[in-house]
Amino acid sequence: MNQRPNFPQAFNLLIVIANILLVLLATLYPFNFSIPDSFSLPEIFASFNNASNFQDQVNNFLLFMPLGFGFTRLLQKLRIKPRGQIFIVTLVSAGLSLTVEVLQVFLPSRMPTPSDILNNTIGGFIGLICFYLWNSQSFNNTVASIENSKASRSIKQIGLFFIGYIFLTYMISLLWQSTINLSNWDTTYPLLIGNERTRDRPWQGYISEVYIADRAISKNEVAQGLTDSSSFNNLGNSLIANYQLKGKCCYKDQTGQLPELLWQGQPSDTQEGKGVFFSSSHWLKTATPVTTLSKRISKTSEFTLSTILATANSEQFGPARIISISGNSRRRNLTLGQQGNNLDFRLRTPITGDNGADLTLNIPNIFTDTNPHHIIITYSRATIQVYVDKLQNFYSLNLLELMPKNQRIFYYALTFVPLGFCLTILTLLAKKRLILSKLVIYGGILIPSVILEGILVSESGKTLSLKTLLLGMLFTGGTMLILRVRAAKLKMRN
Repeated sequence: MNQRPNFPQAFNLLIVIANILLVLLATLYPFNFSIPDSFSLPEIFASFNNASNFQDQVNNFLLFMPLGFGFTRLLQKLRIKPRGQIFIVTLVSAGLSLTVEVLQVFLPSRMPTPSDILNNTIGGFIGLICFYLWNSQSFNNTVASIENSKASRSIKQIGLFFIGYIFLTYMISLLWQSTINLSNWDTTYPLLIGNERTRDRPWQGYISEVYIADRAISKNEVAQGLTDSSSFNNLGNSLIANYQLKGKCCYKDQTGQLPELLWQGQPSDTQEGKGVFFSSSHWLKTATPVTTLSKRISKTSEFTLSTILATANSEQFGPARIISISGNSRRRNLTLGQQGNNLDFRLRTPITGDNGADLTLNIPNIFTDTNPHHIIITYSRATIQVYVDKLQNFYSLNLLELMPKNQRIFYYALTFVPLGFCLTILTLLAKKRLILSKLVIYGGILIPSVILEGILVSESGKTLSLKTLLLGMLFTGGTMLILRVRAAKLKMRN
């Protein structure tokens, strides 16, 4: 008789332990730990220099949600106060995630990622919220405490809460803006021409020159550059690299800021007036990483890349690497490549991932012949401009507009569903004032979506989209409606 009341508590503890074991299995399998003979804290921190792709982010949320749900249930059975539950669940989720990421340093098959700690912690917190929505008693108590709070009796405090809600929306919108900058560039990568560092993505063709600047040049400057490449020397301090590829050796950066390009393999004797020849047996790599270039572009979040090249084969795939700033075939800052007769461009940003491949940037029918082509690529505020041979022959791509539908829906849900929770609290506070309540509802649904769309249009150059406006409003208003309906049903039942 004395043991029966403890059974549910023991069962809840068992569920939490099972969730922890599931997390360890999913993140550390096959457990082939390898401890180096010597390692230091700086080396451990350096190994955290990775980023999650979209699928990893989704998986991290889903993996920790059951843990947050089960742990909240256990804490409630132990009669821990709500504030204590939030603190403990957040702390345990973050602590477990940090432990996993540190252990992954010693797993050759895993790459520790700082953003995983944040995503896992958020996943645990979402699990806590799901428990409160599922558990009638907890939900009822929370609603009652909001409706009967001192703030609900003060129009001034409700107004301050609404201002805070708008400010929160603005701050979240600024985070969206940061997803298109280049601040996550790795400064340890070299510049490679004609292959990948791992030697498994060779390109066959000719290149005669490479210019790189730390800003996006104007159309007038593009026109001058297409007419006369030497005009890039007029960019002054913005010009970071100027490699003239002629002869068999000694390809020094004419600006004096980047290391020399050195042959990997024996250079070819092939000379056709198109520049130097590249193939699977010989390509170029800088003697040391192009740290100065990566730091300056990371700071400005803009660049211009100009090159004159000619493919020797229109059926090269991989994509075959033409110009790349990368560590291996899966990690890069940028890559200009050939995929069949198409130009493939990969750029590392927070939304495109370490490999720059989460969004497809493909320009068709560039390599349909073996003639030299002058290609100029600029990047600024999420917009990539690609010019081929003449100013009129250009392509414009916006990263935010290229985002896949499922990825956009996920990020919008992650943005506006929490705002929906905040709006629900506001409407419960203003419930006793009919006119104020309606203003809070309509303004709270419309304003966040307008703020985000306005910032993205003005700062990233994307076109105004009614669909994304409505999507944000749907998530905010839908979340609020679901919570209010559940609260009303529980109230009627009681």
